[in-house]
Amino acid sequence: MSAAFRVVTHLPVPPERAFALSLDIGAHLRSMAASGERAVAGRTSGTIGLGETVTWRARHLGVVWRMTSEITALEAPTAFVDEQVRGPFARFRHEHRFTATADGTRMVDEIAFHAPFGPLGRIAEGLVLRRYLRALIVERNRSLAAELHAASGS
Repeated sequence: MSAAFRVVTHLPVPPERAFALSLDIGAHLRSMAASGERAVAGRTSGTIGLGETVTWRARHLGVVWRMTSEITALEAPTAFVDEQVRGPFARFRHEHRFTATADGTRMVDEIAFHAPFGPLGRIAEGLVLRRYLRALIVERNRSLAAELHAASGS
């Protein structure tokens, strides 16, 4: 993997609720509404599970992309991993971890990816992709936190 980053987010609910919402296709779509993201194949609604795939279609950086991800590891309610099986990256892996805290859940996203196109891809990783993908994860997590906060009535 050429590029990696980590995002830590506090969520105001127990790990079981944060974990469940993170696997919900609808929650993902709501969090990515700005990119027009849609689930177009595989599991397209409800909760995705171990060994299942979903194909996303969205506009990012002015280009329409399709990416198929598979849930390759799942340990409810503490962790799961999704990995690209088809799509724009040479490799893409997203590990999600959930730890109980005194007032909710500490959610950690570890993203590791490798852009295609050799040296040009490595330049894109450093100049654009890492920052862009990190902003997407931060926005996704803001959306999840707001949805969980609203549902908890706080």
